[in-house]
Amino acid sequence: MRQILHTLKSTLIVIIGALLTAIGFNMFLINHKLLSGGLSGISMIIGYFTGWNIGILYLILNIPVLLWGYFAIGRFFVLLSMLSVLLTSWFMQIIPVDMLGSTDILIGAVFGGIIAGTGIGITLRAGGSTGGFDIIGSILTQKRDVPLGTLISVFNAAIILIHGYITRDWNLSLYSIITIYVTGRVVDMIHVRHIKVTAFIITNEKDKMLEKLLQKPRGVTHIKTIGGYSHQERDMLMTVTTRYELAELKRTVREIDPKAFVNIVETTEIIGEFHRHGR
Repeated sequence: MRQILHTLKSTLIVIIGALLTAIGFNMFLINHKLLSGGLSGISMIIGYFTGWNIGILYLILNIPVLLWGYFAIGRFFVLLSMLSVLLTSWFMQIIPVDMLGSTDILIGAVFGGIIAGTGIGITLRAGGSTGGFDIIGSILTQKRDVPLGTLISVFNAAIILIHGYITRDWNLSLYSIITIYVTGRVVDMIHVRHIKVTAFIITNEKDKMLEKLLQKPRGVTHIKTIGGYSHQERDMLMTVTTRYELAELKRTVREIDPKAFVNIVETTEIIGEFHRHGR
C-alpha cells in the first residue's frame, strides 16, 4: 500500500512538473524565440528555422536518450521520465504560445527559467526527469559528486553558444543564457540530492538500526562511545547521506528508536567512495 501511494504521489508530481515546464516553454521562451538549452533547446532551434512543431520535436529527440537511461539508470526513473516527456509534449500542444501577449523579453527569460526550472526540479525530486540532458546529467552524477543543475547548465550553455554562432543574433543568445542560469539555480535549490550530510546516531537499538540503514547504498560506521556524564558505554552509528534522503533517515530512526540521540551536520567534502555497492 505504501509503495502504491508513493507511486501515485510521484506520478502526480511529474504531471505538475510537466505542466510547469510546458508553461515556461510556451508562454515565456518560445513566445520570444528564446532557448531553454539541451534537447528542448535543440528542438526550439529546429522549430524556429523550419516551422515544425517544437513539442513533437522535443518528444522525438528524447526517444534515444530515454532508451539509454532505461539501461543505465533504472526502469522506474525512465518510466517517470517518459511520462514527463509525453505530458510536456502534450501540454505544449494545448497551451497557447501568445497567451500573455507581448511581455518584456527579460521578464520572459527570467520567469521562463523560474517556471521551467521548478517543473524540472520537482520532477527530478519525484524520481524522474524531463528527459534530454537531465537524464545525461543524472547518469554522470552517479559517478561524480557534482551539482546536477550546474552540470546541466554547462551542457545547455554550449547549445546557446552554437545558436548564437549560427544565427549571429547574440542578443537572443545572451537572454537565453539568463534563462539557463536561472533554470539551473532553481533546479539546484529544489533537487538537493548532491548536498551531503553526516548523521551521528547514538542508539540502544544498534542491530535493528544497522540492519535498516544497510538496506540503502550507503556505508555505516559503528563506533563504541562512553557518555561523559553517565560514564555508560553506548553505540553510535555514523553514516553519510544526501539531504534528499535525510527525511527518510530521520523517519527510520524515529520508528526504530524514538529515544535515539541524532546529530546531523552538513558535509563540506568527501574523499573516497561515497556510493556503497552491495552489502
